[in-house]
Amino acid sequence: MKIAIVGAESTGKTVLAQALAQELARSTGMRCIAVPELLRGWCEREGRTPRPDEQAAIAAEQAAAIDAAALTHDVVVCDTTPLMTAIYSEYIFGDRSLIEQGQAFHRRCDITLLTALDIDWEFDGLQREGPHVRPPIDALIRRALIEGGLGWSIVSGQGRARLDSALDAVTRLLARPGTGLFTRLENRQAALPDWRWQCDCDVPECEHLSFQRHNAPDEDLR
Repeated sequence: MKIAIVGAESTGKTVLAQALAQELARSTGMRCIAVPELLRGWCEREGRTPRPDEQAAIAAEQAAAIDAAALTHDVVVCDTTPLMTAIYSEYIFGDRSLIEQGQAFHRRCDITLLTALDIDWEFDGLQREGPHVRPPIDALIRRALIEGGLGWSIVSGQGRARLDSALDAVTRLLARPGTGLFTRLENRQAALPDWRWQCDCDVPECEHLSFQRHNAPDEDLR
């Protein structure tokens, strides 16, 4: 199983990937691994961000690392995917040539998790530009997924709630009644209350407004 995590910068992808792999290993006994974002190491090694002509190789290397991990593990949690390289190529260089390749990778994944913009932006080296880039990157990710006919699950919340949000999405794929191996996940899912979104649309502005209302002080909602 491949679990793809995508999202704008500083939305908790790395922390989520590591925590999700650890929790799934503990709950299921399966061999789980989080494959890190290779671009981070590339930037640290080179002391700069990639040029346009270097993007394709970085995307291919990310896909190869994930596929290699899948040969020796039951569950691979992808801390970013080739699609994110394609998204930043589009945003920074106006180059959409890698989008189709990124979409093709996600078709080989069992689920795509999109991290919401509901946590604070933090500086973290060469890769990050600032909080102002998060909404447009988020919009480009959604557009690429929609154009590719790909679905996704939103992961939101602070701290442990963010991990729980991801677990809610992946448990349905992992839990198989009667196996015994997934008892903890099954029990966790059964204990969740019934709920539904008040809105069934997929408009980011609506979704983000919901997060703002949830986190804002009462006087800001008047």
